[in-house]
Amino acid sequence: MENIYKSELGKREVLGQYRTILASWPVENHQYEVETSLGPTFVIESGSKDTPPLILLHGSVSNSYTWYGDVVSLSKTYNVYAIDIIGEAGLSAASRPSYKSGAYALWLNETLHALRLSTCSIVAMSLGGWMALSFATTYPDKVDKLVLLCPGGLAHEKASFLWKAIFFSLLGKWGQLQTLKLVGGNMSSSSLSELGEGLTFASLTFKYFKPRTAKMPLISDQSLYQLTMPILMLFGDSDQLIPASKSINRLKQFAQQARIELLPDTGHLIVNQADRILKFLNLQGS
Repeated sequence: MENIYKSELGKREVLGQYRTILASWPVENHQYEVETSLGPTFVIESGSKDTPPLILLHGSVSNSYTWYGDVVSLSKTYNVYAIDIIGEAGLSAASRPSYKSGAYALWLNETLHALRLSTCSIVAMSLGGWMALSFATTYPDKVDKLVLLCPGGLAHEKASFLWKAIFFSLLGKWGQLQTLKLVGGNMSSSSLSELGEGLTFASLTFKYFKPRTAKMPLISDQSLYQLTMPILMLFGDSDQLIPASKSINRLKQFAQQARIELLPDTGHLIVNQADRILKFLNLQGS
């Protein structure tokens, strides 16, 4: 296992705050671990077993708190599994195999097997979007519908983002705010402050967590041809991490059935999209 925190104290602070958040999860839920070959994977399950399964995958330097504002609506009509990605700031294993190893598609497949799911729909953001694409192109028959929020894997990340984030991480609270502005795009300081507890927790995570430094590799052309399922992709027009237009054009090339929306005045942070997501999922049928 890798040391993915800057200190043991920092790890305790981040995970302690996360556990406090999990204790007040906004809908009735079950929290548990499932075993995979890459270590334990933490799951927050909500909704009824009588409804279709929906997997949620968060982005980098984050955890399933990402879905706090969406899970109530989503769990009314879906059996929702919010999964903490391995190697990230959640309660799953600290494993970080290389992107090119194929391990993440295998990990997600093992997780679904442990959850006794033969097929599912997936909603995934950023790094989680890259993992969802990797999984959906490796096991296309296991994905009913795919919702991608600013996913990696369709266009190369902007190199400047990581270096700016590393620089700002050295500059205390002001630097943490600048990093969050990078993620939020055109969001003002006042808009960011409205995120309240989410902003505080994100700042804490940025302070103590070590982000991945490797770039997400592009999903190959040959693999993208496997994307025959219904797809919704959302991008912010001010995304500072992943080029929106290049990603959109590439997905259009290989998945002409995809519905794509470019959100105005929006950066890489795309949250509270339950209405859009449900409209798409429900239009496609269950």
